[in-house]
Amino acid sequence: MLTDTMKKHNYSAGPCILPQEVFEKSAAAILDFNNSGLSILEISHRSKDFVAVMDEARALALELLGLTSKGYQALFLHGGASLEFLMVPYNLMKENGKAAYLDTGTWASGAIKEAKSFGETLVVASSKPENYNHIPKNFEVPADADYLHCTSNNTIFGTQMKSFPEVNIPLVCDMSSDIFSRVLDFSKFDLIYAGAQKNMGPAGATLVVIKEEILGKTGRTIPSMLDYQKHITAESMYNTPPVFAVYASLLTLQWLKDQGGIAAIEKINNAKAELLYNEIDRNPYFRGTANKEDRSHMNATFLLEEETHAPIFDAMWKEAGISGIPGHRSVGGYRASMYNALPIESVQVLVDVMRSFERKMTGGL
Repeated sequence: MLTDTMKKHNYSAGPCILPQEVFEKSAAAILDFNNSGLSILEISHRSKDFVAVMDEARALALELLGLTSKGYQALFLHGGASLEFLMVPYNLMKENGKAAYLDTGTWASGAIKEAKSFGETLVVASSKPENYNHIPKNFEVPADADYLHCTSNNTIFGTQMKSFPEVNIPLVCDMSSDIFSRVLDFSKFDLIYAGAQKNMGPAGATLVVIKEEILGKTGRTIPSMLDYQKHITAESMYNTPPVFAVYASLLTLQWLKDQGGIAAIEKINNAKAELLYNEIDRNPYFRGTANKEDRSHMNATFLLEEETHAPIFDAMWKEAGISGIPGHRSVGGYRASMYNALPIESVQVLVDVMRSFERKMTGGL
């Protein structure tokens, strides 16, 4: 059932659903930001009003992650997570050094590809032979690697790391699709990056959280725009930042804090995932694609048992006002992205459609 405040049940994997109040406050700021008589789209990034936005967004990101006063810096940069595939080895892989990577999906393999341009890149484990349907476990990480890179959640294949390796080298994680969605000891990570558009804000900004002490050890000459230290020194203002995307991300972070923070939203996310996966497992007309122990709570991937039934099911979920559940073009099937702002009521709508589809296929029994 559609509500007055949400025209569609938005399961898009990114750009994704955001809280309704973020849309409303963003819309107001486009017309008049802080009663300045100027739009957020036209104010100077050096203005007092926007500097305050950037400062609060950076501080609030660290607060929610529990990393305030622990030697970390938060940055909002351009280029999406894909640029971080390049920036990480530039800033962390030593000349004539090597790095270790865990290959769990398309985005992890993209990071591996970029790292190979900088030096020896060791893939410590990969689930590619099984079409990335699980997270590899019990792998060894070379103690002399400059860092270990992993991807916490894999949007395309619907897997998620439930634990992380204990290593004595810097641990780097691409958290683009599950940042701020569950409680972790974020101090285990030396560098976290996340494209905003999957769980934090609109496309255009990338959050990077860095333990500053790991920088400056590569012996490389790093181009200025790709140098984390230069962005830290400039307080994320080395060049014109993505002003609107940072502002909308701040609004989302404020909304998350008002909900009770990460611990509170994790309970809701767990309930949403349980509701949908229970139906996938119960309903004889559907099956999940990821191994159960590694299923993502952000991106549930599933298939119809009989692909010929797709036109019927597709017509039903469209009629219910559901949007964005077709699977990634590279794998097909269906993908229900259940990011922080998706209400559990929307998940119930999808479950109801799946149950109605079952009744239809069995002649209403």
